[in-house]
Amino acid sequence: MEHGMRVAQLVPALGDGGVERSALEMAAHLSSEGVENWVVSAGGRLEDDLLALGGGHLRLEIGRKSPLAIAANARALARWIDATGIDVLHARSRAPAWVGWRASRIARRKPAFLTTFHGVYGHKGVLKRWYNSAMLRGPVVIANSHFIRDHLERVYGVDRQRVLVAPRGVDPARFDPTTVPAEDRDMLRAELGAGFGDHVQPLLVLVARISRWKGHALLLDALEQVTDRPWHLACIGGADSQTLEADLKARVAQGPLAGRVTFTGSRADIPQILASADLAFSVSTAPEAFGRSVIEAGAMQTAVIGAAHGGTLETLVDGKTGWLFPPGDAVALAARIRVALSDPHSARAMGRAGRTHVLTHFTTRHTLAAEIEGYRRALAQGRPA
Repeated sequence: MEHGMRVAQLVPALGDGGVERSALEMAAHLSSEGVENWVVSAGGRLEDDLLALGGGHLRLEIGRKSPLAIAANARALARWIDATGIDVLHARSRAPAWVGWRASRIARRKPAFLTTFHGVYGHKGVLKRWYNSAMLRGPVVIANSHFIRDHLERVYGVDRQRVLVAPRGVDPARFDPTTVPAEDRDMLRAELGAGFGDHVQPLLVLVARISRWKGHALLLDALEQVTDRPWHLACIGGADSQTLEADLKARVAQGPLAGRVTFTGSRADIPQILASADLAFSVSTAPEAFGRSVIEAGAMQTAVIGAAHGGTLETLVDGKTGWLFPPGDAVALAARIRVALSDPHSARAMGRAGRTHVLTHFTTRHTLAAEIEGYRRALAQGRPA
């Protein structure tokens, strides 16, 4: 990137999700290269992290979906673009994409506009497809997996020549198992409920926000079939639905899994938890667009059991870095869990293979290089008329 370049990324808010983390990773990279950059959002818990990384922040509620809010936000953003001299607008979500696309057309500056398609949005019905089309209005669309690229071609008829695949990645320095001492792992395992010393049990980990499609209930269904084996499950992540979280906790407390499942809420020490785990899961009942949890576990040398659909088919090598199971099949999932618990030596070997696989294919360096190429292509295509 040229040092005189100015880049703004657009996200609804700076919460603790994959889209926000991707924006911060790009901000850190751009700052390290001397590129002036901002994130435009409603703010959130990661705002201070962004500023510490050298990025700027414009507080604007661009996640609001009403046509009036989108129009007003586009006008405000266009004025800011002209005042700041933004060259590239990179939208990572739909409402921000509408705001950014409109602003790129009404601003005098006319920045290049592109998007990253981070998810499989609902697309049944004319109105939903039209709303989603904001993500396709730039000359370049970045897909976070080959699965998403194929989805764009199949569902929206997008020419794959416009689509640049930039799989998500991990920071190998942050996700490094050698940085987690054995005593720290022992303490974490005890804290999460897996016991200590002679009473330790295999620690199973599901890192996912509590949402129906993330598969918490499915995993509990499977584990109820494996109660004859020692294990303890830690569910790491905040809740999209307080009602669902309460239902899951009540189910655990009143059934055969009582005392064997811990819900931790959001945690900042995900790498350390994964390094302490014996087995990790990605059990979403709908396809993950990419699914960071698989590569994060692999980077920490932890084998993964994953549902065989979506981006997981690109990140998990069945029989080498973990095990795949038919999506939604609790019986098959239970069988994979039983195999993993019965052969911890193979599980550890798969974990080591997982780190090699991640370092070869799924680091932030790979992701950022692909996204920077997207910026170059968007700029080469010219500014909107």
